[in-house]
Order: sequence, then structure tokens, then C-alpha cells
Amino acid sequence: MTSPDRIRRSFPGISSRAWEHPADRTALVAMRSFTGFDTVLRTLSGLLRERQHRLLYLATAVRVDERQFKTLYELRADAVRILDAPVTPEMYVLQDPTANALTIGMDEPFIVLTTGLLELLDTEELRFAVGHELGHALSGHAVYRTMLMHLLRLASGIGWMPVGGWALRAIVAALMEWSRKSELSGDRAGLLCGQDVDASVRVHMKLAGGAMVKEMNHAAFLQQADDYDRTGDLRDGVLKLLNLELRSHPFSVLRAAELRRWIAAGEFDRILDGQYPRREHDRSTRISDEVRAAARAYRENFDASEDPLVRTVRDLGRDVGAAVSTVGQEVGNTVSKLGKRLGL
Repeated sequence: MTSPDRIRRSFPGISSRAWEHPADRTALVAMRSFTGFDTVLRTLSGLLRERQHRLLYLATAVRVDERQFKTLYELRADAVRILDAPVTPEMYVLQDPTANALTIGMDEPFIVLTTGLLELLDTEELRFAVGHELGHALSGHAVYRTMLMHLLRLASGIGWMPVGGWALRAIVAALMEWSRKSELSGDRAGLLCGQDVDASVRVHMKLAGGAMVKEMNHAAFLQQADDYDRTGDLRDGVLKLLNLELRSHPFSVLRAAELRRWIAAGEFDRILDGQYPRREHDRSTRISDEVRAAARAYRENFDASEDPLVRTVRDLGRDVGAAVSTVGQEVGNTVSKLGKRLGL
């Protein structure tokens, strides 16, 4: 465990693939392989509102620098050093009682933190939150989330893409699943920046139960995820799916448990020891390898799950591939078709 005053390890040349969830990484590798794809989308969809949003926050929020919100300024600088970020994204603090943080923009992503979040978290927890958002920026999540949302808008008006009922719902479900996995990636980036496991769990505890963290228990909170997984019958299994269907973020309890699994698998320690993919090798990454990694991750989660619905499917002997959708492959296939249509 890393104490707050200890110098944190940095990761020169680290690739965002080091912290990206396999399903998230597969989709990103697929989309990155189409050079100029984002430019075409910008042309098709018209001018984006990135400049408008930046001007809006410049006029209505407080820009973080060495004179304003100096603590956040230093946390961002440390996160940039640790993840060896090539650029330092702008950061704004917005007056809003809701605890929230977001990364916006395609060309130059910038980070927004609400005052509700600042009031809820202590310094080490904010370090995790800032690292989480920096991870989003470095992975290009803001870019590709914007692109994919534009695809949905295009789908409603262009005849070569199915727009009816279940087809569109399936696309939306795939995008939401990818978005949830991208949040898990952000959590891993946050942990790499803070290198404090307790603080990372406390963030989710506070997001779930508020500031009275002294009234909560770390182990009991994580136990809730195990109880959630195994509790109920088939009806509850279906309800869990319905609860998640249109959510862009996983539930706080489950995010903490997923981070625990990533640590238990040894990935966190390997990165701390310097065993991580480098940016210089990003271009040689093959989509097929990432698809297999995503399928393996889903299969392992499927095999380990105690959810009653998953257990029933397993007992019936159905193939894992039919029971669990590999979102990376689905999004990759969609982007591949779009790329061919656009002549990329």
C-alpha cells in the first residue's frame, strides 16, 4: 500500500492498453485502425460543439491552474507525470452539488469536476478521480464516445444501416456495454495514479453511501458485490440485466469489486514492476488478439459468476459465446462495416 506522502512510481512510455478493460480495448483498437474515420464523421455530422462547450466552461466554471484550485493543479501534474501523458488536459471546477466528473472533447479533451465531488472526496480520493479522468482522455474515450453517439444519429437518417426497433436497441446496448467497460478502464488508470487501494475503494463507497465513510466498512462494502452476484432467482437475474441496460456507468459496488479482481489477478503489481505495454507498440496491435482477450475475459467472468440466471444457462450447457456477447467484437464489426461503406 502506498502512503499519501510517498513518491509514486511513474510509467515511462506506458500505453493506455495497460489499464484498458479487454472489451474496451478491443473496441478502441478496432476504431483506431481506421485512419481518418473521426475526420469523416466530423464532416458528415457537421461542426461539433467542442469549442462551444469549452467556451461555456471558460465562462461559467473555474479553470484549474497554479493560482486556482492549486491542490487539483498539483494532483493533475502528478497524474500526468505518472502516466507519462504527452499533453496536460485543461481542467475546470463547476458549481454543481451532484458529485460528478467528466472528460469532454475530441480534438483537445478537457476535464470537468463538480464542487459536489470536491466536497465529497479527500485529497487521495481526488487523486484517484483525476487519474480516472486522465485515463479517459489518454484512451480517447471522449473521442470515440462522441463518434459512436454520432453513429447513432446517422443511423436514424441513413438507409444503409438498420434503424428499426430491435436492431437499433442492440446497437445501443452494445454501446452502453462498451461505455460501462470504459469506466472500469478509467478506474484502473485512477488506481495507477494514486497507487492507494484503500482510497480507490473509498471513492466508490462515498459515491454509493455519501461522506459518512466512518460508518461504512471496506470489507462489508465489497461483500455486497458477492451477495449481489449470488442472490435471488432467475427473475432477479433478468432484473439485473434490465437495471443495467441503459446505464453508461456500472454500479459503484460492482466497480469496486471489479477493481479488486483486477488487483487479485496480478495486473496492478505487474505494472508497478514495470511490466506493461508501451505506446511505441500500439500500431502493431492486432484486432484479432484483442477480440480473443475480450472473449476470454467475458468467459472467465461467466464461468466464475454465481448469478442465478448465468448459473442456469451454464447448467443447461449452452455455449459461452452464445450466452455472453463480446462487446469488443460487436463494436469492431460495426466499425469495420462503416469503414467499408465510407471507403476507408
